[in-house]
Amino acid sequence: MFFRNNTGGAEWLLVGLGNPGTQYENTRHNVGFLVADELAERQNAPIQRLKFKALTNLLTISGEKVLVMKPVTYMNLSGEAVRQAVDFYKIPPERVLVVSDDTALAVGRLRIRKGGSAGGHNGLKNIIQHLGTDQFPRVRVGVGEKPHPDYDMADWVLGKFQGEDKKAIDGAVKRAADAVECLLKEGPDRAMNRFNG
Repeated sequence: MFFRNNTGGAEWLLVGLGNPGTQYENTRHNVGFLVADELAERQNAPIQRLKFKALTNLLTISGEKVLVMKPVTYMNLSGEAVRQAVDFYKIPPERVLVVSDDTALAVGRLRIRKGGSAGGHNGLKNIIQHLGTDQFPRVRVGVGEKPHPDYDMADWVLGKFQGEDKKAIDGAVKRAADAVECLLKEGPDRAMNRFNG
């Protein structure tokens, strides 16, 4: 189904989106980082090597060699980190798997897609710009809509999870990591059937 490259390096790129720095830890916008960290923790392999404008680690997930990365460029420039890694490993867009937050989904819901628009997400928008295509798979994790129309979107996505939302997101992060493992092992269609709900 997928062709393999022969660089001996990464066959896939897994990009967890977020913002670097302690003030952004556990915010809605950093769900991608949380999922990347969950996958790394399952292997006792922290993502801490600075390369391609990102914290990275090369992991084997579901039998695939995956460069897991958390861009340190800030969200709106995430594509710069992705582009560098893609060029280095010669990874085609259909093997660039992006995990991001989604304010259009209820807290904790997952949506897997094979491609499509950025849906107003600046991190995805920048990756699409740098890859020159929107045809790359993504796992979107619902962080809920802002409480009312006048509420500033930046304040909402940079806010931290609390109470029930915190519980829901902890579970969603584990399910999103499961979804990544499923997608890498069985392909996007199977993952979409199992995890889109």
